[in-house]
Amino acid sequence: MEVADLATFAANSLFEADVAIVGGGPAGLTIAREFFGTSTRVIVLESGLLDETPDHSALAEVESLGEPRTELQKLKRTAVHGSSSSTWSQARQPYGVRCRALGGSTHAWAGKSAPFDAIDFAQRPWVPNSGWPISLETLEPYLNRSARVLNLGPNSYDDSFWNRAGITPPQPKLDVETLRSFFWQFARSRLDHFDIMRFGREFVTFKADNVRVLLNATVTQINLNPSGSKFEGLEISTIDRVRSKVTAKYAVVAASGIENARLLLASKSIQSSGIGNGNDLVGRFLMDHVSARVAKFNVDGMMKIAKRFGFYGIRHGGRTHMYMHGLATTPGTQEREQILNSAVFFSLDRSPDDPWGALKRLLRRESTKPVQDIVSMASGAGLLAKGVGMKVLTGNAMPAVLKDLIVNTAIRLNPNLVAEEFQSRGLPYKLTAVSADAISEQRPDPNSRIVLSERTDRLGVPLAKVDWRINDDERRTLVRIGQLTRDAFAGAGLPEPELEPWVAGNRPGEGVIIDMAHSLGTTRMSDNPKSGVVDRHCQIHGVLGLYIAGGSTFPTSGHANPTLMILAVAIRLADRIKSQLARS
Repeated sequence: MEVADLATFAANSLFEADVAIVGGGPAGLTIAREFFGTSTRVIVLESGLLDETPDHSALAEVESLGEPRTELQKLKRTAVHGSSSSTWSQARQPYGVRCRALGGSTHAWAGKSAPFDAIDFAQRPWVPNSGWPISLETLEPYLNRSARVLNLGPNSYDDSFWNRAGITPPQPKLDVETLRSFFWQFARSRLDHFDIMRFGREFVTFKADNVRVLLNATVTQINLNPSGSKFEGLEISTIDRVRSKVTAKYAVVAASGIENARLLLASKSIQSSGIGNGNDLVGRFLMDHVSARVAKFNVDGMMKIAKRFGFYGIRHGGRTHMYMHGLATTPGTQEREQILNSAVFFSLDRSPDDPWGALKRLLRRESTKPVQDIVSMASGAGLLAKGVGMKVLTGNAMPAVLKDLIVNTAIRLNPNLVAEEFQSRGLPYKLTAVSADAISEQRPDPNSRIVLSERTDRLGVPLAKVDWRINDDERRTLVRIGQLTRDAFAGAGLPEPELEPWVAGNRPGEGVIIDMAHSLGTTRMSDNPKSGVVDRHCQIHGVLGLYIAGGSTFPTSGHANPTLMILAVAIRLADRIKSQLARS
């Protein structure tokens, strides 16, 4: 496989391929993988380099007109997203998290994976604009293929998990009519035994003579034929504005929920309102996953909840795979309560006197209370020693085979410990409580949207102007799942959580709600061009040879982290293009 920087080619170079893929994130690279070993010439156009740089990341700047609005939201976004990417900032990306580098969002993600539910694909009377033109059954064969790409274990995400794992379901049981068990699993790297999967790093290790990757190649324009009915080519540029062109039989735009819409809207040479935007739908129906803390368990009930709703391992395919247990609303509850699909997961809170935090402050000379920090270090000497041991284990001196054996054995014997190490990057923390965080889908809202700014980036492309909205339906859903969780735990005799005041007082407007950086819906799928941008095969209505991949095609967002579903739809699209190429 050739991996090259566009800057090493002369200006006005012409690159030819059968399939051009715009964006080297999970969707784009997965589609490229589907063509390995074939005669199809594939070119992947990645705006960034192998790793993030400030200059390339600046191309992802957005303007925000909508949420988040309050200072508390902005502070929470910084706390949640700030450490995920080396170049992210609240100022440049006041909505979303995007990474300009090969591998895309996997430079910042947590590897958390799960499928959507059947109800997510249905037309629900209490959810306006809901319903997909395809069903979950249509995508199920592709879910297994996408799980293999993500290095996941068996696709088991409900109470069938217990039987698959050979574990007796925990007691006492909850009221299954209201809330049901839901599991997420985590995509682990095949290259680094102590990291989650990073798509770019793995992709460049593959051998595929028919695939070329161009880095530093930002697509600035999509070109159509004079009638606007067929894709013809792409205009690309280096960060230093050295321009070239790409021609291909088919193009797949897989640049993220924001960038897909931005690029279509900015490509106005043939269609004045932007490609696929004859019905003013490109950029509309922007969705994310809204999340907020809804409850907390005190020290007395902390360990019991942490154990039950922690992590579990399944041995499969020679490896042990890690799953996290949570709860989700049942379809009956959603219909009865007239709420959206949502889930609650449980996380551990770090103590203010955590010894690693104290050590970092002292080493950086940032401590405002050095005596207190020294006491914290002394009292947490065991945790510090454990952290040093983890650093030795993750170092290069440890043989890879031994690392793999240790990690898989640890997951099988104590998955909660391993999960803690993954999340803390090997630096164990002192913990004080367990919190319940809720996550919900959004109602598809045509007024939640992306338009173009009057400002442009350094390549002359208008910035995306984002008006992301949080509606009453989402706020009420977060309140209700918090209340339902408390009631279910009380009814089963489990430790009862203390609800956040805004949840207990039924004041949804007071919740500190943020996006989870899962931008979806801006080029939604529909059989009718009057209600969607792409058809059920992800081709833009009325434009032959031009496809969209990624979560921007999703008509609804579910509550699950979307990468597994994004890959399933992408693999289905790759099969479609293969069949088109075979016919032509």
